[in-house]
Amino acid sequence: MAKTRRRGTEHSATRALLIETAEHLMREEGYAAVTARQLASKAGLKSQLLHYYFETMDDLFVAVIRRRGEKNLERLVKLAGTENPLQTIWQASQDGETASLWMEFLALANHRKAVREEVRRYIEQMRIVQMAALVRHFELHGVTSRVPAIVSTIFITGVSSLLVRESALGVLIGHQEVREFVDECLRSLTEGRIPTVLSLGAESASSAPPAAKPKQEAKAEKHNAP
Repeated sequence: MAKTRRRGTEHSATRALLIETAEHLMREEGYAAVTARQLASKAGLKSQLLHYYFETMDDLFVAVIRRRGEKNLERLVKLAGTENPLQTIWQASQDGETASLWMEFLALANHRKAVREEVRRYIEQMRIVQMAALVRHFELHGVTSRVPAIVSTIFITGVSSLLVRESALGVLIGHQEVREFVDECLRSLTEGRIPTVLSLGAESASSAPPAAKPKQEAKAEKHNAP
C-alpha cells in the first residue's frame, strides 16, 4: 500500500511565511512572479518546502486569497458597526494597495478554477456584509429608499473599484468630481435628506429657459399674429 505523503500543518510558521511571501510577490510583481524557485528565494527557504505545505500552486494561491479575504472581512465587519458605515466603507475601499492585490486575484481567477471559486466565495461574503451595513444605516437614520440595497451596494463598490483601477494606470480624469458626488450623496443619506447634488440637478432642469423654437414654427406664429 502506498504511503500518504506527509504535509505540514496549517498553523506552521513556515507555511505562514510562504503565504505572506507569495502575497508580497503578487502585490509587487504580479501573480506570474509566484514560482516555487522565486518564492523560496524571497522567503529564504528550500524550494522543496513549498510542496511539503502545498500540494499544488493552486493550493498556495487559495491559501493566500483566504488569508487576505478573512482579514478584509474582519475589518469590514468592524467598519459596518461604526456610526457612519457607508462613509467609512467608501473611504476604506479607496485603499490602492488592497485593490491592486485583488486585481491580481481576479486575473488569476480567469485561468484557475480553484482560485475562481475562492474569489467568488469571498466576493459574495463581502457583498452580504456591505448590504447589511447599508440596510442598518437606513434603519438607524430613518431613510426610505426605493433603490434596492443590493443595487446601492454594487454601485458604491463598483465605482470605488473603477477609480482605484484607473488610478493605478494614471487615469485621473473625472475622479475628483466622482468622489465629491459620492461623498455628498453619502453625507446626505446620513442626514436623512435627498442629496443636494441630485436636487440641484432637478431644479436646474425645471428652471432652465425654454428651448428655442424651430425657425418655421416661429415664422408661422409671426405671420398669424394680429
